[in-house]
Amino acid sequence: MALDEALPAEREEDLRSRVFFVDEAINDFSLSVGDEGISEVTLVTGTPVDESELGRKLRRLVEGQLRDMRTVPAGQVWRSSHPAHPRPDVFEELVESGAVAELGEGQFCLDQGFLTLMDYLDGRLREIVRRRLSGREYRYPTLLSVDTLRRAGYLSSFPQFLMFVTRLHGDVDTYSAFLNEERESADGVRDPLRFCDNSDYCLPPTMCFHTYHQWSGKAVPSMVVTARGKSFRFESRYRRSLERLWDFTIREVVFLGDRDHVLTCRETLMNKVFELLTELGMAGTCELANDLFFSGSETSPQTISQRMLALKYELRLPVASDRTVAAGSFNFHERLFTDSFDIRHVDGIPAYTGCAGFGLERLAYAFLCQHGVAPKGWPRPVREHHERARV
Repeated sequence: MALDEALPAEREEDLRSRVFFVDEAINDFSLSVGDEGISEVTLVTGTPVDESELGRKLRRLVEGQLRDMRTVPAGQVWRSSHPAHPRPDVFEELVESGAVAELGEGQFCLDQGFLTLMDYLDGRLREIVRRRLSGREYRYPTLLSVDTLRRAGYLSSFPQFLMFVTRLHGDVDTYSAFLNEERESADGVRDPLRFCDNSDYCLPPTMCFHTYHQWSGKAVPSMVVTARGKSFRFESRYRRSLERLWDFTIREVVFLGDRDHVLTCRETLMNKVFELLTELGMAGTCELANDLFFSGSETSPQTISQRMLALKYELRLPVASDRTVAAGSFNFHERLFTDSFDIRHVDGIPAYTGCAGFGLERLAYAFLCQHGVAPKGWPRPVREHHERARV
């Protein structure tokens, strides 16, 4: 499919990260990149499609999301002193040994050894938050109200990631009709949504929204909150090994308070995490980044503001010779969420928020890609923790 006008080559990664969201029929794609930029997109579909309609959707993505996106220079704030030499075929080793088993799209079962490594890395992060930032830990429920995501602006910024939760309509006629169809049809109920009418809850795309909901309408002192929990994002066909999951675990840290408190806490946490990764012998970088907004004409300004105002830093760790994963991010929200959730400072001054999130499966997987699956090649503190856990 030829584009109406070539898209600048610097937009290649932005386009690649969005193509699968154009239509669920797309199984694969390739880009034709020449001297004038990206002139053509080849789409491979699993089923017959209306090509003109598919082309319309692709052009809508390109013209509405990417065409006017300005290029903002990336800024790197940290680079590990350790060289990057990721090992090949680590994921295959994990699967063959039974340490990892795929149970569904973007969903994996992890064995005790992998969980022990995740727990060790999470424990070190938690220790930094508790000791250096006096963080207070909470455990939040899995379900998150749609209203909370709406107040946070998530529905209007990242609709492609949403995963709703529903239930059967609560009456005896619905239950009976559902049971009858399930029992009488060889394939069971074909369209269960016909029996549902509730969509008040979502699976949380990240953990920090629970914190803003928790303190909504309240006056708070300057503080730090942390939690570990499950998060869920529909990643379409971008799911890949343990690098990009639909169902994953996050260590979340939220900073609330006056502006200096929030920015100081973010900087402190960043520096301590850099020290931890250096201690563990891990290669990586931390650089300015932006979220994958999907909100029409507002996409470009949002992306530009995140980079120019240094609102988001991303921790990237090598997992292959040509590939890194974002294992964490450090964010400053200004007053976006304190205004949206009416969170005030007890001293009567404006309240701000920031957060940091670490994908524990990604962090553990990057560790294994860099140090190998065999514990004998791991740094001593990690190896000793692994040995104690086996007793």
